[in-house]
Amino acid sequence: MPLKPKTIGKFYWTIGEVSSELGVTATQIRFWERQFGKPNPKRDAKGDRLYTAEEKAVVREVRDLLKTKGHTIEGAKTALRGKSRVQEAAPDLRDKLLDIRNQLVALKSLLERTQQ
Repeated sequence: MPLKPKTIGKFYWTIGEVSSELGVTATQIRFWERQFGKPNPKRDAKGDRLYTAEEKAVVREVRDLLKTKGHTIEGAKTALRGKSRVQEAAPDLRDKLLDIRNQLVALKSLLERTQQ
């Protein structure tokens, strides 16, 4: 009788698993943690790092900024700070865009009425 496929995913990955998945060394990940202050992975009883999916995403983003896009450490820090500001501003921006849309719809209907 074959085994059932795994239905529950992993919640934590070791630094070795993260480094091999992302194609970087564990030393680079540790260095980025010190430089950027994130990710800040949980540690087990032995002190080994345990990364969540969100923390892996942060490491992936730092890797992409540094390796793919060619940013310096300072440039990558600036890019990450800018991204967090955009995410914070997104709800306000959405409200403003909805207001503009409503004004445009009102203008369009006014124009249609005056042309008739």
